[in-house]
Amino acid sequence: MLAGVVLLALAVALAEPRGGGPWVFSYFLDNGQDGMHLAHSRDGLTWTALGGGRPFLAPTVGGKLIRDPCIILGPDNVFHAVWTTGWYEQGIGIAHSKDLITWSEAAFLPVMVHERKAVNAWAPEIFFDDETGQYLIFWATTIPGRFPATDESGSVNKAGIALNHRIYRTTTRDFKDYSRAELFLDPGFNVIDATIARDGSRYLMFLKDETLRPEARKDIRLAVADHALGPYVVGPEPISKNNWVEGPTAFRAGQDLFVLFDAYTRKRYEGVRSRDLKAWAALGAELEMPPGARHGSVVAVPEKILKGLLAVEPAGAAAVQKNGVQ
Repeated sequence: MLAGVVLLALAVALAEPRGGGPWVFSYFLDNGQDGMHLAHSRDGLTWTALGGGRPFLAPTVGGKLIRDPCIILGPDNVFHAVWTTGWYEQGIGIAHSKDLITWSEAAFLPVMVHERKAVNAWAPEIFFDDETGQYLIFWATTIPGRFPATDESGSVNKAGIALNHRIYRTTTRDFKDYSRAELFLDPGFNVIDATIARDGSRYLMFLKDETLRPEARKDIRLAVADHALGPYVVGPEPISKNNWVEGPTAFRAGQDLFVLFDAYTRKRYEGVRSRDLKAWAALGAELEMPPGARHGSVVAVPEKILKGLLAVEPAGAAAVQKNGVQ
């Protein structure tokens, strides 16, 4: 009986916060200039764009982009979204919604302004930490000279600055007061696109090894910790079957843990699945994503939320972002 309870808890935890489908996938198109798009699925493999493919949240803060959007449903029954607002900003975007249709006014969180040399704040993710009762927000930032041993001259921004990312974090309980950003993960290599999933009593972090030289990795790795705040131990081998992938998102469908990611050089989505977190099988043609979908995240939603999204008229979906949750 105890074993059965543990397995049930594992299945529920990985499909947080509600367990099982249906799911909503938040993503962007092109460069993120038209905002956040949504798609839905009941099996984790076939994803259909919502609102006729129109954006549900327009970019209004920072660099006026919505890239790499991540949404969670918090214990307050409110959806909380964070995203990359531009290529070289020292902050991220954040907004809130009760139904994924009507959104609060977006805010810009200047998470890295205390680091004058911080180049960017990429691919933020948000996760509710049950142990501490707070929201954990984390992202990738390069601070020139901070990790010189792994600087790569072949990976630079438009100003010629070597990009050598590490993962940073802040925490909040109320989205009013935030802790000072601090280093979250330094795996000893250039790393971006971290995401966290609960796995029973463990926490799984999937991340992108952004190493370019001397050998381009650009693959997805798995790190494990006993607590959401870490410390995380990174596995030695990638779980992705191909290189040049990014933006992982993880969720459980049935007995399988799915990890989907953006195969950006091949202009398509790819993924893997596993039942034991050791053997990973590639998802092939069975995975169907909206055309042009880029780096997004999956969240389990109640049926009533999906019903509301399915009722949204395509022409109106782009204009319903104010007068929402503050």
